[in-house]
Amino acid sequence: MIRSRIGILLLCLTSTFILNNCSKKVLSEERLADLVSDSESITGKSSYINSPFLTAGDRVYMVGHQNGTFPDLGWHVAGEMGGIWDHPIKLLDGFTASITIDNQSICLNKADTFVNYPYANKHIFTSSLKDIKAERFQFVPDGKEAVVIEYTFTNTSSEDKLLTFDFNAYTDLRPVWLGEKTNMVDAGDFASWDENSKSWIAKDSLNEWYVTFGSEIVAQKHQQNQKSCDYKPQGKGCQASLIYEISIKPNASKSISIVVAGSYKSESNAKETFASVKQNASKLLKEKKERYAGLAEKTKLTIPYKDLEQAFRWVKYNTDWLVRDVPEVGRGLSAGAPDYPWWFGVDSEYSLQGLITTGRKDLVYQSIDNIFRMSEKANGNGRIVHEVSTNGVVFNPGNVNETPQFAILIWTVYRWTGDKEFLKKYYPTIKKGLEWLLKENDKDGNLLPDGFGMMEIHGMNSEMIDVAAYTQKAFSVASEMAEEMGENQLAEKYKNISGQIRQKINTDFWVADNTSFADFIGTTKQAIHLIDDAIVRADTLKKPWAVEELRASKNRLLKLPGDKKQGFVVHHNWVVNTPMEMGIADSAKAIAALKTAAKFVNPFGVFVTGIDRDESAGKDESSAAVNKKVFNYTGAVMTLPTGVLAISENNYGRPDEALNYLKRMTKSFSYALPGSIYEVSPDYGMMSQAWNIYSYAVPIVTQFFGINPIASAKTTHINPQMPSNWHNANLENVVIGDNEIDMTYRQTSSSVHLDFSQTKENWKLLISFPRNKYKKWIVNGKEMEPKADGQSDLIEVSGKAISLQLEKHF
Repeated sequence: MIRSRIGILLLCLTSTFILNNCSKKVLSEERLADLVSDSESITGKSSYINSPFLTAGDRVYMVGHQNGTFPDLGWHVAGEMGGIWDHPIKLLDGFTASITIDNQSICLNKADTFVNYPYANKHIFTSSLKDIKAERFQFVPDGKEAVVIEYTFTNTSSEDKLLTFDFNAYTDLRPVWLGEKTNMVDAGDFASWDENSKSWIAKDSLNEWYVTFGSEIVAQKHQQNQKSCDYKPQGKGCQASLIYEISIKPNASKSISIVVAGSYKSESNAKETFASVKQNASKLLKEKKERYAGLAEKTKLTIPYKDLEQAFRWVKYNTDWLVRDVPEVGRGLSAGAPDYPWWFGVDSEYSLQGLITTGRKDLVYQSIDNIFRMSEKANGNGRIVHEVSTNGVVFNPGNVNETPQFAILIWTVYRWTGDKEFLKKYYPTIKKGLEWLLKENDKDGNLLPDGFGMMEIHGMNSEMIDVAAYTQKAFSVASEMAEEMGENQLAEKYKNISGQIRQKINTDFWVADNTSFADFIGTTKQAIHLIDDAIVRADTLKKPWAVEELRASKNRLLKLPGDKKQGFVVHHNWVVNTPMEMGIADSAKAIAALKTAAKFVNPFGVFVTGIDRDESAGKDESSAAVNKKVFNYTGAVMTLPTGVLAISENNYGRPDEALNYLKRMTKSFSYALPGSIYEVSPDYGMMSQAWNIYSYAVPIVTQFFGINPIASAKTTHINPQMPSNWHNANLENVVIGDNEIDMTYRQTSSSVHLDFSQTKENWKLLISFPRNKYKKWIVNGKEMEPKADGQSDLIEVSGKAISLQLEKHF
């Protein structure tokens, strides 16, 4: 009698002997990892093998250490920010794996190498393994509440090898931060074996929260509560294991994939996801690979500085890593991993301005709508929220700066999309927000709102420079919105207010003695109190130059009336550069302030608080790495302040200085996590940070290449200002409205050549350069006379292919 395929499979599943003999039918020699072999990858440093990594997905993500372990890590919920998360719940604290060969058990917890791909990652284990090489590869499918983990074992000897593979998962079905605000109460987990799916399924004892894990291969054994690799995570979870015997021929490999799936709604959902992902893992990986290839092609940059080119490409990937999708709550860009995996107003307002230049209209729209809905629900008066957990709980209803920055974001996106319905949707909230800004936060009626901005330093909630700068810009763009909406009288009112605030910033906030804009405007009494706190901070950090400067400032202030109100420079906070970021500062003041700002840097970028800088301005790169036992931002150098200064330098015609800041920032690329840039340079805070896309895309796309669209008019302004040593630079597939544009820039000692191609021939290009910089303009082989437009020479052209040659004056 001939056995059916079903009969063979049953025999393979019920007998150890037959399992090993049938292993070639159920243990794969083809690997998921092979599907990514032609993708770009970056190998991590051995010195950072004991630091975090991220396996990213929009529904689920995994955080552990590059060595293959899952220590309790993070501070927002102390020790709980790692593991596998399916927001608004956690699924696993982590897992362990071990192999037993020749009666010796070896834990796979000391990876020698970590490799990061744009959409997956891999750990390679060779230490303590004789004749065996082990790899762990993992990815999270798009839109799925699951992660796929593939182990591959290679027999490097000349003899057959039989090994036992033991996979242990540690559940921790617990709520997200602020879960208690929505009655999410954590309880103990219990696990049971599901005979139908041949997998473990665990449930929180008080909630409909589930996690299930298993393989396409049926385990020889399954058991609970066994010791595994001395792993003892905190929490109320449970442990369960899968055990396999694997036979491997000489110089051959065998692979096994484990799928971990979950649901915060029902057991049936978890089981359905598990079955689907297990069956379609290869297909799902290919789809994710293709989608990331598409991210690379949009706004594709080619420049002489290859480190920066690579960093820009990976920042686009990094941004995608941080998409957080909780269907019942919202979908949008979160702030950072691992401690800020939820939604922020201000982080989105910076990040999405950069993201729209890279062709991600879908994510930009989703993120804006997410913040808008939460703000309307929490406030309803135009005020934009600051921080919202993934269960929908608003932690902070909004700092003062976030409301004007929302207006700036909406106008920026509208200029890139030309979507009038988009503008109509958010314009009423912007009007309400500007009214709230001055009515509720400007008690003395001087048009300078009081309250916390970006610097959350105790006591710094008077008239802050960043709040003033963003408020001025918000009224300026709101004036343009009002015109677009046919509200001309309101447009004039907003324009008048923006003009008044601009004047106040250039007069009241300017502190000539410090050649800097003030941190804040307040009374002498307020300033002295802040100076006393700053002296303690600087003295504790052993910054004698700062202590001396602060004491001298205090002595001057003690001679003034306590209620005298003026601008003060105390901390040299990075926000003093926002008038240049917004292009508000008068040119002479701007250049002077930018020279002052250049003092408060180290090799990786700009100090958040200038008085924290090293006396030597941090010239020693090796001393910049951060090793703090307690999380705080004291002494931090961050990518956002560094990007703001790059944008500021470009605003005043200094691209070489701007490039200098981008180069500093790029030194942090792959410093600790390969392919990523930490929030605090070079290796502290969030290992991936959303606003990095602002710090790269805005100066590169809108300033170096000078692409500034008005999509509603089917017009793109092009006013390049390239760094002097960029003789060749390309930007391809830049999406503007329904158009796409490619731009090539070449310069020689005597000329500049610009080549454009666009998909829509009826779109106009307005190409400008400083007045009288070039003596001859040749368009598609014919000389044209540019027209004067303020401080620029300008030509208007259209068509699918445009070539411009400009010859320099001598």
